[in-house]
Amino acid sequence: MRNSRVVLAVGAHPDDIDFGAAGTIAKWTGEGARVYYLVCTDGSRGSDDPGMTRKKLAQIRREEQVNAGRVLGIKKIFFLKHADTTLVSDFKLKKDIAQVIKTIKPNILLTMDPSLYYSEKFSFINHSDHRAAALAAMDACFPLSRDRLTFPDHERKGLFPHKTKELWLIGFEKRNQLVDVTKTFEKKLKALSMHKSQFPDFPAVKKKVEETARYFGEGLPAGKQAKGVKYAENFTRIVIS
Repeated sequence: MRNSRVVLAVGAHPDDIDFGAAGTIAKWTGEGARVYYLVCTDGSRGSDDPGMTRKKLAQIRREEQVNAGRVLGIKKIFFLKHADTTLVSDFKLKKDIAQVIKTIKPNILLTMDPSLYYSEKFSFINHSDHRAAALAAMDACFPLSRDRLTFPDHERKGLFPHKTKELWLIGFEKRNQLVDVTKTFEKKLKALSMHKSQFPDFPAVKKKVEETARYFGEGLPAGKQAKGVKYAENFTRIVIS
């Protein structure tokens, strides 16, 4: 029987979704799901290299995301090419995301948690682009891609309203859905290793990713009982009525 799961994963930058959800995505694609990525910005400012240019970095990061997508079995990656660090959750961004939603008709939309500003536990400040992309994705999911009169030009392109069934938010502080990614964790690490421009010291990144996934793995009952669950990823899952 064909897997009916269709997933649209929306991130602000190349590497965002891979960092937060690649283990789960590899699990889904391995089960036959069709998974698509939508990357909102060009990622053109994320470098400390004094010889790097924004134009060159944007091309490098696009190629890195394509390579990571191949590792995970991503069906297609949509690139919106907004300027890095300038993303705002405006009506144009929401319209662009809604157009992709109507094109692929996902039953799951996966993105970051827009309510997360920082994590004391995991020692980071959440990038403003992450929050903007996530909020725009949520609004595009509901109600904008649902309502026929919101974007009448979409119908002229043959794109019609779509109701997404579930929203999955990548989380660190909140959760109601832990996914065992023990069997796909090496594939997650391989996908992350494609983002060489972002992780020049990959062993350090690997250690951090392993520690986080192990922490979440301990939240699963089988993890607590040491029955083969080593790594997990953390989400808030919302079923949309």
